[in-house]
Amino acid sequence: MQWFNKTKQPEVWDEAIEWPIGDIEAAQKIREICRSASSSAEKIGGAADRSHKKIEPEVERYERAAKVAMEIAMKISDGLLRDAAVRQIVDLCLTANHTTTARTLFRAIQSKSISQDVLKEHPTLEGE
Repeated sequence: MQWFNKTKQPEVWDEAIEWPIGDIEAAQKIREICRSASSSAEKIGGAADRSHKKIEPEVERYERAAKVAMEIAMKISDGLLRDAAVRQIVDLCLTANHTTTARTLFRAIQSKSISQDVLKEHPTLEGE
């Protein structure tokens, strides 16, 4: 019976990255991390109590993913590509209802067009 003998699959963000990688590869990795963690972000975003034991693994999973994505984003040298990657992380944070981090990351976006797109989608970020 293989069902009971399942080994935990490694998460995308736990895979070792052979540095240096290019900016495009880094942005793709961030996109992949954000997509993989979006299910956890949705679960904790809809939860009334984040400290509940039932949701705790999802919170830890989301936080690990967001942390790794931010670390990778800091190493992207191309400004426009970095801003696009940070936008992905902002979306992930807002899905998890983690607005403090989302606002901080939003302020780091330097591209006017990307920040305007984010504001169209998430007008609550404006003015703070």
